Amino acid sequence: MWENFNIKTFPAETIVFCEGIYHPELSTLESTDINKKYSLPIHIIYVGEISGENELNINLSAANQNVFLDIKIKNKKPAFLNIFIKNTGKNSEFRGHIMLENNSDLTFNCEAKHSAYDTTILVNTKLLAGKNSKSKLTGTAVIDKNCENANSDISFSALADETARIEFMPAQRISTAPIKADHSASIYKPTDFQIKYLRSSGLSGAETKQVMIEAFKNDFSLF
Repeated sequence: MWENFNIKTFPAETIVFCEGIYHPELSTLESTDINKKYSLPIHIIYVGEISGENELNINLSAANQNVFLDIKIKNKKPAFLNIFIKNTGKNSEFRGHIMLENNSDLTFNCEAKHSAYDTTILVNTKLLAGKNSKSKLTGTAVIDKNCENANSDISFSALADETARIEFMPAQRISTAPIKADHSASIYKPTDFQIKYLRSSGLSGAETKQVMIEAFKNDFSLF
């Protein structure tokens, strides 16, 4: 299954969703509430095709716990995905890699809330926007009072068809000075040099486009 979605697995406790539905037979944990420390990191996997309203709540309350989120979804019908992340675990770290393929109308919202000191939440969201698609992506980082040493990053990037419409809305609500709090949004466009290099290697126009799409989808090296 994971080969089909190009998900890298590793020794971890797992929480698995497919097409918006939790699958206990593929998971080792019973819920997304991470209320105790595990010897292994926790890997939350959310894959497949979605439509309509979908919601994912992640409550990280254990100290010194590493949590990884991999989302790879696509939609052919209008869809909404709402993600709430709350970290109250001292020295706990959350890292999310999210890949959205929109072929219709997609609304995506992520709220990352730091509610204890020495917490980390880093979420990198990529969007592949198809022909005539409409995308609205909102990301909000919240750092509560008395939450010193927070490390927060909410980032968006997109590779879009010329006919696609995209709206980015990154935001921050900070009540305590963090170690780091970043947010960003960008549109990726292949350079003339990249295109010429691939074409000189013998690739056709369609093959060059597909290579650039795959490179964009799979490169999370900067995060």
